[in-house]
Amino acid sequence: MAEENIIIGNVALYGATGGEAFVRGLAGERFCVRNSGAHAVVEGIGDHGCEYMTGGRVVILGRTGRNFAAGMSGGIAYVLDPEGDFESRCNPGMVEIEPLTDEDIEYVHELVSRHVALTDSQRGRSVLDSWTSLFGGSKPGIVRVMPRDYKRVLLAEARARAESREPDFSELIGAPAA
Repeated sequence: MAEENIIIGNVALYGATGGEAFVRGLAGERFCVRNSGAHAVVEGIGDHGCEYMTGGRVVILGRTGRNFAAGMSGGIAYVLDPEGDFESRCNPGMVEIEPLTDEDIEYVHELVSRHVALTDSQRGRSVLDSWTSLFGGSKPGIVRVMPRDYKRVLLAEARARAESREPDFSELIGAPAA
């Protein structure tokens, strides 16, 4: 079965600046390292996934290896975590593990649906079939890995947009306003 085999090797999507990748199967180590713009779906990865990521979006529909998100300063990763043990494999230095927002849920569902349509993924189909139960329990079945600084910048930009202005530098870096 594809979801049990490494289909793409180590450092796939290293430094990707855009585009999409839908992988029916597993990726080796260092998947999406230094990704700055690609959107990808994969069914599991080895160690050091999404290291130093600065942009893009990654959906992982299976197990990750250790040291996930080390040095991740941008972008967002969504990780299937039905056993609730992903946190032990994630490097918490720069990121938070959070539940998905309504917007995230819609985005991930759309991306997984495209993944299934393009690859005929059995794992993706299984995730879609159990979609409601993934978000109905006390712990979400899919978590969001969000860099702290990136989240602060996104929130500052959203506040400024709501006030019809540009964010000032101090808002973006989290410094007290002068």
